Order: sequence, then C-alpha cells, then structure tokens
Amino acid sequence: MSSITLAQADAIADRALAKGREMKFQPLTVAILDIGGCLKVLKRADDSSLLRPEIAIGKAWGALGMGFGGRELARRAEKVPGFFTALNAMSGGRMVPVAGGALIRDAQGAIMGSIGISGDTSDNDEVCLIDAVEAQGLVADTGDAH
Repeated sequence: MSSITLAQADAIADRALAKGREMKFQPLTVAILDIGGCLKVLKRADDSSLLRPEIAIGKAWGALGMGFGGRELARRAEKVPGFFTALNAMSGGRMVPVAGGALIRDAQGAIMGSIGISGDTSDNDEVCLIDAVEAQGLVADTGDAH
C-alpha cells in the first residue's frame, strides 16, 4: 500500500477549498490523513470557525479508522448507537459520523489515506471532497450505498 503524497494531499486540499468558494459555500476546513492516520495536510479557509479543524480531522479519522466513508459510519452509528458510543469512547471521541469524510483510494481500490471537510452542510462538504479527490485521478469512497 502506498500512502498519499504531500503533493497529492496539498492539491486535493487546494481544490476542495476552491470548489467551496466557487459554490459559495461557507468557509471550509480540509484535513487529509495519510494511510497511518497521521495528519498530512490541514487547510483552514479564512473565516472558517473555531472547531472546524477538529471536525474535519474527526471525519477523516473515523473513515480511516473504520475502513469506510462517513455516510456508512453515520448509518452504523444510527443502527447500533451503543456500539458506536463504545467506539467513540475507545477512540477518545475522535470520530465524527457524518457525510464529509471519505477514504481516498487509488485506481485499483487500495486505501491511500482519508479526507474530512467541515464548514458548510455535510452534504456540501462531501461535494467538495469528491470533486477534489477525483481531480487527482483518485477515488473518494464516501460510504455511499449505490
């Protein structure tokens, strides 16, 4: 498995922020984690609110930690809240189970890292992450059941 590179992560974050501005969304914060769960890039738009970095990291961390995107994490948290409460406790409260977090996969499906975006609605955050990840020729695995 190869981890996302700094150049790829930087380009994804820049593109996501630009997409948010283009769509006239609220100021976004983008967090990208490498395959080992370490923060690779964190970019916070001007006027992005105080907790956005922690939320973005939590979306990315939850996706990577569980091995599926934010939408699937949200479904599971809703179906088995007791299990999710235990997971969140074990992780020190680091998981944010909503849309706007995704695994980043290469063209062959291997996980390279994850991304979380916070700032607008979770659905709008997800629009920006999909656009940005796909612009790099990678796959944003949001956990959306197709």
